[in-house]
Amino acid sequence: MNAAQMVTALKEKFGEAVLSTTEFRGEQTLQVTLAGAKPLLKYCRDELNFDYLVDISSLDHMGQEPRFEMVYEVYGYGHHQHLRIKSQIPDDQEPTTVSDIWPTADWHEREVWDMMGIKFAGHPDLRRILMWEGYPYFPLRKDFPLAGKPSDMPDVGFTNIAPMADGPFVTSAGAPDTVAREPRAKRVD
Repeated sequence: MNAAQMVTALKEKFGEAVLSTTEFRGEQTLQVTLAGAKPLLKYCRDELNFDYLVDISSLDHMGQEPRFEMVYEVYGYGHHQHLRIKSQIPDDQEPTTVSDIWPTADWHEREVWDMMGIKFAGHPDLRRILMWEGYPYFPLRKDFPLAGKPSDMPDVGFTNIAPMADGPFVTSAGAPDTVAREPRAKRVD
């Protein structure tokens, strides 16, 4: 069974939970309801042999309702097929964790929480993975300024916007070889 046939089988099995399907450059995408996402993903793993969760990501459609959307990428090593499952998140709902289906989802969901502020219902350990605990912002949201936001937190090494240039590690552009171009700590003599 190829990915297009699997999409047809999923539409028959899950009915109204599958809102739409798209094929683009040979890749199959299903748009599903938030409530139907977890049962569909579990079926993909158990019955369609999608044994590898490639990625979980999210989109910020700032200015639209609903604003956020989840994207799940799954792959089957046995049949070498790929599916993308998307689900929009209404403001009053949270996506349900899939870390009980694929244990690797634990870190993917923590990253989505850390960068976008999307909480996952039932997640066993939802805490920041890249930013420090207590960081009040979500850096991948479209309303987060590119230059960063000032921080007045006392446990942080700076209290203003973090500098982008002339940081503690710099590269030497134009150095004669790759070893000399590698980032090195600046020496303060």
